[in-house]
Amino acid sequence: MPKKMLKRLMPDPGTIKNNKYLGVLGSRLHDNNLWYLNRHSAAGAFAVGLFCAWMPIPFQMVMAALLAMTFRVNLPLSVVLVWLTNPLTMPPMFYFAYRLGSFLLDRPHHYKHFELSLSGISSAMSSAAPPFLLGCLVMAVVCSATGFMVIHGLWRWTVSQRWKKRRRNS
Repeated sequence: MPKKMLKRLMPDPGTIKNNKYLGVLGSRLHDNNLWYLNRHSAAGAFAVGLFCAWMPIPFQMVMAALLAMTFRVNLPLSVVLVWLTNPLTMPPMFYFAYRLGSFLLDRPHHYKHFELSLSGISSAMSSAAPPFLLGCLVMAVVCSATGFMVIHGLWRWTVSQRWKKRRRNS
């Protein structure tokens, strides 16, 4: 795992802990597990960040930070991973989530008649919301679990490769 690169990109914990706007969180920000980078904190951060990235809500970063503090995983990594959903990636991701939800609910994924009016938009949104939200939830759980397992596995593999190299050189 590129631990040195991740450490270089992360903000200084002291700067964040002393931020006057974050004082409302109190001593929760002083937990070392939120800032320490190891196999468990990185894998957990990927799980939290990827889960929050699929949530179609505003302030995903706040949700990721609160979940990182709750599960005591790396806070900066959790928050940064939320930016996988950005203005460029959000439309295809959320369209895929809608199509997946439509498939799972066995609903048609297209509209034969769409009226550009307040009632037409309301009708389209009320019929599109359940498949969209289900698709987002399924993708959040799948990506979260996959991210956790992949990072955990890669970290272990990297450490074992270093040990093998160290044994060969000694």
